[in-house]
Amino acid sequence: MRLFASSGTPAHQREVRPTVPRVTLEERLCPRAAAREWAGEGDTGGGRTPHVTATARAVELARIAAEAAAEKLAADIIAYDVSEQLVITDVFLLCSAANDRQVRAIVDQIEEKMRLAGARPVRREGERERRWVLLDYVDIVVHVQHAEERVYYALERLWKDCPRIPLAEPVGVGGAGSTAPDPAQGGGLP
Repeated sequence: MRLFASSGTPAHQREVRPTVPRVTLEERLCPRAAAREWAGEGDTGGGRTPHVTATARAVELARIAAEAAAEKLAADIIAYDVSEQLVITDVFLLCSAANDRQVRAIVDQIEEKMRLAGARPVRREGERERRWVLLDYVDIVVHVQHAEERVYYALERLWKDCPRIPLAEPVGVGGAGSTAPDPAQGGGLP
């Protein structure tokens, strides 16, 4: 049995350095981009450009949240891909409500649909006031604003340079799920 290393130092006295992966400055400043690159979604794989774009999961969650908001008659539903501007999230979803009760109804519907999709918010803000509720799902941040706050803060102006994510047209009057009578089926006035 050999107790000494080739340097003459006993094996139990040698300094053992654990192998820890090196973290680059880019990974420290932008952990989401580094994680995407490790997953093959950066410029070395997946066919994406070095500039990060929203993940497929983030876009899917944005569409689910937008449909849920539309079910509760949210207005001006817009989704922005902010992944190139922010490291904290990929998508901002904005929508407005006419009053405090509608804000709460929209938030409840979004949370329910997102839960069914396997997503849970890591943070909620503004629920008590019900004027501007923020739901943070990490990949997507949902802003449900009272109409007055939407006009005052004008988040669209702030993110206008970011690409918009196409969303399905909301259900309107006479559309599927609408309670309005359909004149084509004899539900209108004679």
